[in-house]
Formats: sequence, C-alpha cells, structure tokens
Amino acid sequence: MAIVPKRVFLTKGIGKHKEKLASFELALRQAKIEKYNLVKVSSIMPPKAVLVTRAKAIVSLIPGQILFCVMSSTSTSEPNRQLSASIGVAIPSNQDTYGYISEHHAFGQTERMSGDYAEDLAASMLASTLGIPFDPELAYDERRDIFRMSKKIVKTRSITQSARADKNGLWTTVVAAAVMLD
Repeated sequence: MAIVPKRVFLTKGIGKHKEKLASFELALRQAKIEKYNLVKVSSIMPPKAVLVTRAKAIVSLIPGQILFCVMSSTSTSEPNRQLSASIGVAIPSNQDTYGYISEHHAFGQTERMSGDYAEDLAASMLASTLGIPFDPELAYDERRDIFRMSKKIVKTRSITQSARADKNGLWTTVVAAAVMLD
C-alpha cells in the first residue's frame, strides 16, 4: 500500500526551558503538533499535494496519530545567540511532477535570511530536476526570476521560526515543519 500525502501544512514554534527536551516540546506545542507522533521524512513534495492552512488541517487530526513531516529544528543554551529553523517549498507547474521541501537551520541568520535560503534550496533542487538552466552563483532573487520565467515552477514558499536565545541561558529551541496528511 503506497502512502502518498495529498495535503501539506506549514507550521513553526519556539520553546524556552531549563531542559533541552522540554524546550523542544514547548516549540512543538506552539507549532500545534506536540500531540502527534512525528516521523521525519526526506524532502519530496508529493505530486498533486496541496498546501493547506494549519488551522484547516489540524481539526481532523487525532492525538497520537502518526504524522510524516519534514522538520528543521535547532537549540542552544548560549545566552542571546540568534537561531533559526526554516522550511522551503517549491511546487512544479505540472501537478503530476513532485516538488521539493528543504529544511535549513542556522545560527546568526535573520528570519528573512534563513527563510530565503530554505526557499532557494527547494527551488534550486526542483529546477535542477526539471532541467532549468541556472547559474548557482547568481543571487536568489535573480534565480527566482529565471525559475518563474521557465513556467516550470509555479510556487515557492518558506516558513521560519527565529529567536534570540534566552539571556539567562535557558534552552531555546526553534522548529519549522511541513506536515503531510492523507
């Protein structure tokens, strides 16, 4: 039996706690996915899958349910350190073709930098799969124009959770995820 998700939602969260695991739990709680058994998967956006809102998706979920997700997460207890977790999505025009989901986590990047990087990763992976010629040394804004002009990539998007770590050394965890549903 093939499991091919039909819907995907993006979510993010942040947690702070004296224990690293508890800070991760709090980040999942803010992302509204703490009640589920999360199984990390690699980076393919299934053919014909559509992006839906988190609010619309979670009403049909059952606590304890197994959910597949592409997740980015990072943690630190270093006071005031900037951290981020991002998910990038690239969806092809041809709905019968798969797209890409990328995960990126970093220290020292702003929310925008991290989100743009994740979106660029997903779009570049999809572009190379679709045979769209591009110079990887060009700035992402220039490559994005090339990708869009090719008419082979219809949508790119990212979601990012960034934070400055707790000034008193509590564990700070950021999470971003693309959760896949049937």
